[in-house]
Amino acid sequence: MSNGENLLEVSSLRKVYGTGTGGVEAIGDLTFTVRRGELLCIVGPSGAGKTTFLRCVAGLLNRTSGEILLDGETIDGPPKGMAVVFQEYGRSLYPWMTVFQNVEFPLMDKRLSKSRRVELVTEALGAVGLAASAKSYPWQLSGGMQQRVAIARAVAYEPRLLIMDEPFAAVDAQTRAELEYLVRDLWRRFDITVLFVTHDIDESVYLAERVLVLSSAPTFVLAEVPIALPSDRDQLTTRSDPRFADHRTRIYQLIQQAKRTNARKRFDARNIQLTGQDLELTGQ
Repeated sequence: MSNGENLLEVSSLRKVYGTGTGGVEAIGDLTFTVRRGELLCIVGPSGAGKTTFLRCVAGLLNRTSGEILLDGETIDGPPKGMAVVFQEYGRSLYPWMTVFQNVEFPLMDKRLSKSRRVELVTEALGAVGLAASAKSYPWQLSGGMQQRVAIARAVAYEPRLLIMDEPFAAVDAQTRAELEYLVRDLWRRFDITVLFVTHDIDESVYLAERVLVLSSAPTFVLAEVPIALPSDRDQLTTRSDPRFADHRTRIYQLIQQAKRTNARKRFDARNIQLTGQDLELTGQ
């Protein structure tokens, strides 16, 4: 049964690739919630299984065990109340469609009237600053503008939950800063619940109300870091706030801790293997 405050609930999620002794445990025991209206960021060391767990949450990958609930309903496939923005925005846009048509396309499945679709697309494009580019094609736009199209398409869908999988990793620093500001603006304007995954510690602190730090694989939640920063944020004032530096340092330390823990696991595994070889050689 879902807690009314939580939109997304992940309980004891586990994912193993393969079977038997050849199986690889990507997610060990992942439990967390996303509250309604929250902007939650997730960070972790490389190889922590962030993409794997996102695919499970989005219903794109079968879980080995555990439970995932969206608004109290089990996710067993791509849910209609969810939209996803990926890092590879270029692949998610149809080059033969105009910007307007790309944003409108997912709405066809909702069987909305033409006037309602036009209303939603127009509002979304205006919100991301692309009202003047509605008739352009994706290949005529810069990378940052293409990502804005992908974001507009997700917003126009009116999702209960918006998942963003490292969406700004492929853009330049200036564009990234602009898009980070855009995400918080859209989050507040449309009252969307956002689950944002990133490798960038500074980005997680700037965006989030709360940051979850993942362990190395097999993944679990290593720590939760509430972000004590004002709701109104901008790149200059927010990043110069001493609390920003404190949060960044704390998250960096946690990620380094996760890396050291994983290194010790590998070292212990090698020791066990060597001990077994020694025993075999001595005939014990």
